[in-house]
Amino acid sequence: MISNIGRIIPRMSFLYIKALHIIFVVTWFAGLFYMPRLFIYFAEAQDKPEPEKSILQNQFKLMQRRLWYGITWPSAVITLIMGLSTWYLYGAFPAWLQLKLLFVLGLYGYHLFCHRLFKQQQRGVVTWSSTKLRVWNEVATIFLFAIVFLVILKNALGMVYGLIGLAALIILLLVAIRVYKKVREKA
Repeated sequence: MISNIGRIIPRMSFLYIKALHIIFVVTWFAGLFYMPRLFIYFAEAQDKPEPEKSILQNQFKLMQRRLWYGITWPSAVITLIMGLSTWYLYGAFPAWLQLKLLFVLGLYGYHLFCHRLFKQQQRGVVTWSSTKLRVWNEVATIFLFAIVFLVILKNALGMVYGLIGLAALIILLLVAIRVYKKVREKA
């Protein structure tokens, strides 16, 4: 009986840490999905006449700060801590996990680049068009698909099919953005 308890407690710890990791991944992605939308709105407000431009951009700056520092950054940090803890308790480093971690590194790179855009817009600088920001907005979706498929499938053939599906998703997203742009231009 005591030996079973000795195995159950570490397993329960692993499951709680894994659950927290997933929860903070979700909140991190919520921030990464919404932040570029705020970038887009801020950039589009640049073309508005005063005082509308100032009112909108000041509101978007406030929303960006609250989202970025209140949700997105804390979730990214806790995701990293819980992810490293989960990996340590998992006790292995299979090929699927190695590839997943490459995508996760890419996602942190995306996060850091979003931070750069955030800092620019907080200073009132708009360097990207709303169309370019719409494309940028979809990058987090691509990372999400890649990471989830790797975690669920965990095998080489599944990874190949997943990467083919990922390429198809990228093409579909680019076509959808182009179609949306044409629809907006006609309206």
